[in-house]
Amino acid sequence: MITAFVLIDAQRGQVGALAQRLAELPGIAEVYSVSGRHDLVAIARVAEADDLSALVTDKLAALPGIERTETLLAFRAFSRHDLDSLFDVGLGPTER
Repeated sequence: MITAFVLIDAQRGQVGALAQRLAELPGIAEVYSVSGRHDLVAIARVAEADDLSALVTDKLAALPGIERTETLLAFRAFSRHDLDSLFDVGLGPTER
């Protein structure tokens, strides 16, 4: 499974409608409106690199309201559980 974060700059007044269209695309797991430099972050989860390429360069590029995108490919996921286990030295909860 390939996970990527697509940072999206939307045309003025198009954020809500664009987010809805993005959320309906196969391969887009979640869409967030965000503060900062970008307007939206879409989380893509696909089986293969070719699927990601088609999603970003064909499907997203065809959506009205997108000015620019930047795609970040995830290498590894860290959950709170993963991070806790990295620092666990075998102490019980009361000994930490």
